[in-house]
Formats: sequence, C-alpha cells, structure tokens
Amino acid sequence: MTNIIEVKNLKYKYDESDETYTLNGVSFHVKQGEWLSIIGHNGSGKSTTVRLIDGLLEAESGDIIIAGDKLTADNVWEKRRQIGMVFQNPDNQFVGATVEDDVAFGLENQGISLEEMQERVHQALKLVGMSDFKNREPARLSGGQKQRVAIAGVVALRPNIIILDEATSMLDPEGRLDLIRTVKDIKERYHMTVISITHDLDEVALSDRVIVMKDGQVESISSPEELFVRKDLQELDLDQPFTADLAEQLRLKGLALPDRYFTEEELEEKLWVLLSNK
Repeated sequence: MTNIIEVKNLKYKYDESDETYTLNGVSFHVKQGEWLSIIGHNGSGKSTTVRLIDGLLEAESGDIIIAGDKLTADNVWEKRRQIGMVFQNPDNQFVGATVEDDVAFGLENQGISLEEMQERVHQALKLVGMSDFKNREPARLSGGQKQRVAIAGVVALRPNIIILDEATSMLDPEGRLDLIRTVKDIKERYHMTVISITHDLDEVALSDRVIVMKDGQVESISSPEELFVRKDLQELDLDQPFTADLAEQLRLKGLALPDRYFTEEELEEKLWVLLSNK
C-alpha cells in the first residue's frame, strides 16, 4: 500500500514564548486504506497532530505530505476537502435546522448539484442508520445519533481520509462499539483511510497500526496485538484487555500459553486445544 499521509519532523507550540513544544519532532506515515489509531495521555499531542494534518493549525517546522503533495497555505483548502473530521462534541458541527439540511450543508458549499446532493444525503443517512430521522432537529437527538449524523455529513463529502478526534468518547460502551462498527463498514465500502484518536480498546483493536504519543513525541508504533501485551497500558490511559489479563492469570497458574495477545475467539480455541491434550 502507498502512503496517503507522511508526517516529517513536525514541531509546534501554542505559545511562542513557551520553551516547551507541544509537538517535538513527530514523524510517521499513514498507508492508503489503513486504520491508524493514535493514543496517549491528554496533552501528549494527539489532537494537535491531526489538526496540523487537517490544516487547522500551522506547524513551526516540518512537512506534511497528503496524497503526494506537501501541505501549504496555497493548497490547504484543496487538501482539506480530502479529509473529513469528526470531533468529540458533535454539537459543534451542526449548522442545519434538520438532520437532512445538516448533511447537505457541506455539499452546498462545494457547489454539488441538487440531484447529486439529494442522492448523497440519502446514501449517507442510510449508511449510518439515520434515514428515519432526516426531518428531526439535530439538537433533539441522542449523543450516539448526533455522532452518526456528523459521520453522515463527512461521508457525503466523499473524502479519502476520515479523522475521528475522540469521536466516541462521550458515548456509552454499547453506543461506542456500534458507532465504531458503522465507521468500519463505511471504510471498507469506500476504501477510506481512518485516523482515530481514542482511549477505547475496541476502537484500537480494529486498527492496523497504533501510534503511542508521549510528551509531544512518537513513543512507539506497533500492531494492536503488540500493544496489548505491554505491561504499562494503564500508564497509556488504556485498560488491560480482558483476554490479555485472563491469559496472564492462566500463565501464572502454569498453563503454557504463548506470550501474545489473543482475541476472545482465539483464546477460547487455544484453551480448548490445551485442555483437550491434558
């Protein structure tokens, strides 16, 4: 897979008089079509990084390459059209009187024809399961419904990249998982690239790769499986996955389990084989 985003040695600080950088030499790449999660403590630089990628902030130094082009002041609006961002609080993104109007808003700004706009709005609301709510006021929706509408507004624009900036953090566990699965289906249908800032294990587990940020730098880049066997997950604001904790307890009891991460299905199958051979 080719790289759709390359971040090279980014440096940024919010206050020019401050000696401490919010980002200090951040470098990584994002492959076309992958799901990349970024995790870390509050203040580690996660949200700042994606805001720089989307052109909402301008780096002091370093380069951002999007689809082969260096991000500049001259092409920032063009590049921003290739990226859809969904923020933590969807209320900050609503501008329409109804759900349908809100999803159509970005399309109107791009000069999309009425016929195509109606088709895109219909498809986007159907994808996120919100077609029956198209005439509702966004303010009267639940938190999960609001996030679905926010995602529909992004999907209707057909971006190459979706950035979820802690977009599921205000939802309950069931709503969070449901929304993540919806985004996964949309990603696969349209071959989109997803960058997710999260503290949620289910969201991280869907990733192809995970970046851990610490003190404005990239601490590590790994697969979710490699991340989940780390012993310092709580220090990264992540809980120990249930299967990882159970596997560790079973190893302490003398069961010969490999020191790696297992999904629930994999652990169940491994235990069945081990116990059947005893």
